[in-house]
Amino acid sequence: MLKVVVFDSGYGGELFADQLKEALPIIDVIRVIDWRNAEGLLLSPKNARKIAENALRPYINRTDLIIFANHLLSATSLKYFKRKYKSQKFLGFNFKSPDTFKKQETLILTTKAVTKTIGFQNFLIHLKRRTKTLSLDSWPEKIDDGELSEMEINETLKKYLFKDNFSPQEVILACSQFSDIKCEIKKSLGQNIKIYDSFNDAIKDTHKILNLRGGTGKKK
Repeated sequence: MLKVVVFDSGYGGELFADQLKEALPIIDVIRVIDWRNAEGLLLSPKNARKIAENALRPYINRTDLIIFANHLLSATSLKYFKRKYKSQKFLGFNFKSPDTFKKQETLILTTKAVTKTIGFQNFLIHLKRRTKTLSLDSWPEKIDDGELSEMEINETLKKYLFKDNFSPQEVILACSQFSDIKCEIKKSLGQNIKIYDSFNDAIKDTHKILNLRGGTGKKK
């Protein structure tokens, strides 16, 4: 059975691992969730790489694929791991672009550390939309602890969007934990709003990297 490691420092990694296993039941999903070092990952790219490397050392060159279910680590360290460990396959979370070419108002929910990356800045340039980015640094920890209420989500979104007279038709989630609050976001901004995260693209890329046909596990 093919072995795939999902690495993260919070609940977003658990969510993605669940979806990956559901989509590809023929693979063995190994969850490496480094809860203790969640804050340390945000200090600097160098620190994030060190934490990830220590956590993943038992799996490097012993598994078929390692996935970073973390936008910050993917943006700052994926190339480093691919260069250093050439025999190991790695995959990261890309910033998800909307499926439509319509120039709609787009809300991006992420964290401050992610917004400082070159990858995120380039993503905004190529998006070619009127965007508003909200850095919600307290939310990932609250989601991990089950303490982010529907009321706080609604009040925060309405406060910042009303202040800037911004009415998004789509939302891009650039933090894996935020995929857990899609329903609450829809309740706040309207059921017709389109929400994008990186999960589906990462699952599709897993298919390609492992050279699978559908979910059967047969090699192409």
